[in-house]
Amino acid sequence: MSLADLTLTHWRSLDRAAAGRIAHEAAAQAGGLVVLLDTVDHLGGPLHRVRIEREGQEFALIPGGPVRLGFDLGAWEPTAAQLADHEESRAEGYGYELGLKDYLAEVLSPVRTATLATVLMAVEDETLTERPDAMADALTARGLRLPSADEWEHACGAGADTLFRWGNECPLDEPSYGGDGGPRHEPNAFGLHIAYDSYHAELSGDPTAVHGGDGGEAVCGGYGDLLGWLPLATANRNPSMAEFVYGPDGEGMYEEFSTRPVFSLR
Repeated sequence: MSLADLTLTHWRSLDRAAAGRIAHEAAAQAGGLVVLLDTVDHLGGPLHRVRIEREGQEFALIPGGPVRLGFDLGAWEPTAAQLADHEESRAEGYGYELGLKDYLAEVLSPVRTATLATVLMAVEDETLTERPDAMADALTARGLRLPSADEWEHACGAGADTLFRWGNECPLDEPSYGGDGGPRHEPNAFGLHIAYDSYHAELSGDPTAVHGGDGGEAVCGGYGDLLGWLPLATANRNPSMAEFVYGPDGEGMYEEFSTRPVFSLR
């Protein structure tokens, strides 16, 4: 079986020895070494996590296959605290006149199924060294590529159907940036440090999307606690931030953004 065709469902069915064989095969393809193989409880069952070091950079194995993406707003009910906080933001203005669910419908990707290849994805995002339209070539020279928007979202959520990768709620009395504690800084199910700081903004191969943060726009603008956390939502594509990044105003600010390189397996 091609490693690229490995499905998350099949991966979850493997014992540790079989998972280790696949991990070492992936490392060999990448020219790297397995530095971690552990097992965590995720969505009611075991999930193996693999880290591979390649040229001084750590990558996590992201099993693919048919995966669920997006966020089902119809099946979600905000908490009273979330609704109250958003109503305060609406009262302040800032262009956020929509109700919470209507606002989320504009910024979150819709629920759907996609079929993705299994890949290695960088555990940490890295700052862009070129303009977004030139970054693909810079990564190709290193044997890497940009993630697709769907790959980023799947890697972040790891199959969870919650608003954030850790659940549907966020600590509204805590900042969505800085520090080193709380669920946003914990490795996700695949072992990635991802969607951890709203001041970060990660780019994918989709010029209509920005992931994992909004560059601090909501926080700096004082839009409200919930709106400060929502850029970390797994399915948030931050369309207004994407318009800025890829428009004339963001042209010379590429060093303010990052991406999460991918190594394609075969």
